Amino acid sequence: MAQLIITIDGPAGVGKSTISRRLAEHLDAIHLDTGAMYRAVTLAAMRANIDLTDPVQIRELIGQTEFHFEADHDDMRVWIDNREVTNEIRDPQVTEKVKHVASMDTIRHELVEWQQRFANDYPRIVTEGRDQGTVVFPNATVKFFLTADPSERARRRQLQWKESGIKVPLEQILQDIETRDASDRTRATGPLVPAENAVIVDTTRLSIDEVIEVLLTHIPETA
Repeated sequence: MAQLIITIDGPAGVGKSTISRRLAEHLDAIHLDTGAMYRAVTLAAMRANIDLTDPVQIRELIGQTEFHFEADHDDMRVWIDNREVTNEIRDPQVTEKVKHVASMDTIRHELVEWQQRFANDYPRIVTEGRDQGTVVFPNATVKFFLTADPSERARRRQLQWKESGIKVPLEQILQDIETRDASDRTRATGPLVPAENAVIVDTTRLSIDEVIEVLLTHIPETA
């Protein structure tokens, strides 16, 4: 049986993580959160006081550090040198700084290989990120690209952090989102653009359940 790969790309705050987890559970598939990999490298660099704009230092850090990832239908669990950091990689400081690591061509090439090797171990994958359908899995079974109004994305991110006990001004979140969008869209490797054959879904006025219903209409019933 052919491997099932569903890619869900899009910018921050469109609901990729929640939707990917729910869809993976519905399809009895593994949820691959590729952003967790970039966050893990960013957190390791921050702890080592490494210049986040220096790809040479970042590559050396990757070579000297043990990263381990485990996934199921839910959140990806992350370890750095045998210490679990699943919660720490979601810290707002990591969120603000991950764009530096994600914009480096050499680091993206490295992590694309991580993602492809990870997927090889599973027959059914729902993977989320920013270049999954264009770069990482160009032959995916079905590709989706989610969008939403920036102000709505900022509101969702603020609510997500508030539920975790973190208070961040809405204006700051919106500014960070717009800065990250610009960085993602203009980088040389794996820019944030829909794949030519991706199904584009605007989630601004849709609930999670409504988005899932839309996605399922594009996935073969035999999947």
